[in-house]
Amino acid sequence: MDGFQTIEQRTGFLFQVAWLRVDTQTILTIANHVITKNHRIGVTHSEHKTWLLHIRDVRESDRGNYMCQINTDPMKSQIGYLEVVVPPDILDYPTSTDMVVREGSNVSLRCEATGSPTPNITWRREDGELINLGNNQEVSSIDGPVFNITKVNRLQMGAYLCIASNGVPPTVSKRIMLVVHFTPMIWIQNQLVGAQEGQQMTLECHSEAFPKSINYWTRENNVIIANGEKYEPSFSDNVYKVHMKLMIRSVAMSDYGSYKCISKNSLGETDGSIKLYHIPTPTTEPTTTSTLPVPTTMDPVENIQWSRQKPMPSLEPSSNEITDASLSTVVRSEETRIRGRPSHEENHEAENVIDTNNHKSVDNDIGQRRIDNTAQSMSSKSSTWHCVTRSSAAICIIMLSALS
Repeated sequence: MDGFQTIEQRTGFLFQVAWLRVDTQTILTIANHVITKNHRIGVTHSEHKTWLLHIRDVRESDRGNYMCQINTDPMKSQIGYLEVVVPPDILDYPTSTDMVVREGSNVSLRCEATGSPTPNITWRREDGELINLGNNQEVSSIDGPVFNITKVNRLQMGAYLCIASNGVPPTVSKRIMLVVHFTPMIWIQNQLVGAQEGQQMTLECHSEAFPKSINYWTRENNVIIANGEKYEPSFSDNVYKVHMKLMIRSVAMSDYGSYKCISKNSLGETDGSIKLYHIPTPTTEPTTTSTLPVPTTMDPVENIQWSRQKPMPSLEPSSNEITDASLSTVVRSEETRIRGRPSHEENHEAENVIDTNNHKSVDNDIGQRRIDNTAQSMSSKSSTWHCVTRSSAAICIIMLSALS
């Protein structure tokens, strides 16, 4: 601490300056001499006008009132207060250490700290997450030296920081780990899973346990499934949570059935079941275009071939001579036979091929039929009966040419 006092000189007399500790009435220095036995105290002056009191390695016990006094008559003095600030320090003994509790029990975390001014205590989670107070209440921090948790659960497990601050740097903190023990629990999202043969399939389970559990997969015969060419079990954990997976590389008929994911720790054991069932592989039938078979016997063609014999000339038409009326009869006979077929589509196209309406002469009608049949033959690919009809029409044309 530094201070100063003006020295008055009168008639050559030098007044002396002294420093005292007020609360203990202890004389510290007189003039240039240190009276106290405290080796941290010192005094200096400048031209006997400014007197400085020095305290090295200031301690909290040095806090208090100090008096600078001049032995005049009456005495003159001035009092100054020394405030010693102390950064916070967390005490080990009354402060809680790492705790291990069973889920559902009550917990009290305590933190004591010293410092000047008196430090403020704040509780926070080390991971920065909100503090779960239960009843759907979550807060970012808790103030006060005591943090009470009623019926602690696994969500409250983790590292907590007791932070002490009083405005004097540095702020200090202590880490307290709260460990909650509970028996294993398993959650399965899909307990019934289907797969086709040859498909790669992955079964999944989620378990929670602390202390950390031993996790494995079994089949219906309770034999543990090991990692190999067929199966690949995997486990990923985060504190008390474990994600269990079982990959079946290529599902075969022998792989269908029940699988169990098992979680076990020192407090208990639990398991979950997943059933893998068979999904039939869909069969894709090739798309084919069905056509009617060409008949091996063609009565109309035979009749037309029989009538292709060149008739003897006569003034009257003979029974074997093809005239307009006889040709019309042949055409109608062929048309009637085609219409008798069961297929409606084939009948429709056959009727379009042979149409006897509105023809003026045999030659013109047959020529027109030949042109129409040729065009339809080029555009149609699905009807076998077209070919038969067109063949008949073509033969009829040959017959007319012979007659002419």
